[in-house]
Amino acid sequence: MSVDILLEYLPLFAQGALVTLKISAAGIILSLLVGLVCCYVQYYRVPVLRQIAKGYIELSRNTPMLVQLFFIYFGLPKIGLSWSREVCAIAALVFLGGSYMAEAMRSGLEAVDVIQTESAVSLGMNRFQVMRFVVFPQAMAIALPAISANVVFLIKETSVVSAIALADLMYVAKDLIGNDYNTSEALFMLVVFYLLILLPVSLLASYAERRIRYAGYGA
Repeated sequence: MSVDILLEYLPLFAQGALVTLKISAAGIILSLLVGLVCCYVQYYRVPVLRQIAKGYIELSRNTPMLVQLFFIYFGLPKIGLSWSREVCAIAALVFLGGSYMAEAMRSGLEAVDVIQTESAVSLGMNRFQVMRFVVFPQAMAIALPAISANVVFLIKETSVVSAIALADLMYVAKDLIGNDYNTSEALFMLVVFYLLILLPVSLLASYAERRIRYAGYGA
């Protein structure tokens, strides 16, 4: 393994890491929003919307992200919906991630004891106040480990977007291996940059979980 080659590849992988971070950040934030909406319409059993959310979750969780990405990137232009590579990558990540976030949040909401809701109502709280001050904080504390695992999972899933020639970390590695045949150096840099992204996320999630346990939420 050549140090000179590693230093030569460093700026290229840094650019790829920025693309990966950009897609990951947008995809995760939007996945949380989609998951929250799907979670609420199922939890409150909203007519029609509940069935739509359940259908979406089943479709998303039971199809590979690569298939979803190809459908968005190659299929939607057939009906006049043509987006950039970045937008397609984010859309595919959100389509996959939203369902996982919804299930994580739903499990958290359902884990909150019903007596807590009844006690809050007996104290004069309305439906919104019960959710805002009693149910939601506990539910998110319970769901945090699953949400954290989903965040890490979605960051790793961004490696799929290289299939549509988006210059993320995986694309940079494959391109350099194909052009220069420096497989060891390219794969080493790929592993290092994924660790630089994922390790802080994992450590931050573990820290947040410990703080929540010490605070007494989700106990």
